[in-house]
Amino acid sequence: MQANPLVYLIDASIYIFRAHFSPYVECYDESGKELSALYGFAGFLLQFMRRVKPDHIAVAHDESLFCGFRHKLCRNYKSNRELPDENLQMQLTGCGDFCSIMGLPSFSSKVYEADDIIGTIATRVRDEKECDVNIVSCDKDLVQLLKKESDCLWDYNGNRKRFRSHIIDEFGVHPEQFPDYLGLIGDSVDCIKGVPGVGPVKAKELLNQFSSLESIYLNLDKVKTLQLRGAARLTELLGKHRDLAELSKVLATIVCDVKDTEEPFSHVVLENLVPQPVNEAVLCEFFKTYKFGPRDQERLMTLAQRLNT
Repeated sequence: MQANPLVYLIDASIYIFRAHFSPYVECYDESGKELSALYGFAGFLLQFMRRVKPDHIAVAHDESLFCGFRHKLCRNYKSNRELPDENLQMQLTGCGDFCSIMGLPSFSSKVYEADDIIGTIATRVRDEKECDVNIVSCDKDLVQLLKKESDCLWDYNGNRKRFRSHIIDEFGVHPEQFPDYLGLIGDSVDCIKGVPGVGPVKAKELLNQFSSLESIYLNLDKVKTLQLRGAARLTELLGKHRDLAELSKVLATIVCDVKDTEEPFSHVVLENLVPQPVNEAVLCEFFKTYKFGPRDQERLMTLAQRLNT
């Protein structure tokens, strides 16, 4: 029996910013300007391609900070972030260009986040054919996209793969309940408030009893009868902060059905995700354009050449 196609979907920002902030990744161009984010991401991608040799892959980039649809719903969303300065923006642009030179399908959007790009592509290829999906990231929000037992969230640098069973063991809820879970407890990383006074223990119990945020509110009068400490107070908090809970769930829910024809990722097919050979001549010019030092350029070119052998 032929195995299902395996599709790798890479969350680029995780690996770009890890390199940018890592004390172990240091790279400057010939004039002394910082290149660590671009260098680290390029090294990661080259090593990943050599190790995995994927038949189908896509890279998702974030460009929607402060201009995406979630920010329009809630101005406080991700308000703890800062726009990249000129140098980092140059490197982010370079990361996107590098993917193209590597022959890898890559996508970004001013409206949707990388998570939405990954969610929509995963849905598209699953609708086309029975596929297994490996999401290359350590962002816990992406666990909601693990639909099958064979799907996984792969923290590549940490060499840790998490499947559906791991999510249930770790959080006490099913992956598809994760937006409900974050709608209740919030997410400080993204400035999502959730319901004040509701933590992981209470959220887990509520979702085990009622399965979803919508079901909780349909059965709000039953919450106070739960064998849960502070059940009466919990009922009051849920009622008082319903709007906040529902908004928090929307903010935490990955959009998996983008149909905007202006967004290239919204209409990809499996065939579009086949990687192409690296164009070494163009890659060499790329390194010269960004003024990589000879040693860094040589290391990355060596890794690239091994992909074509």
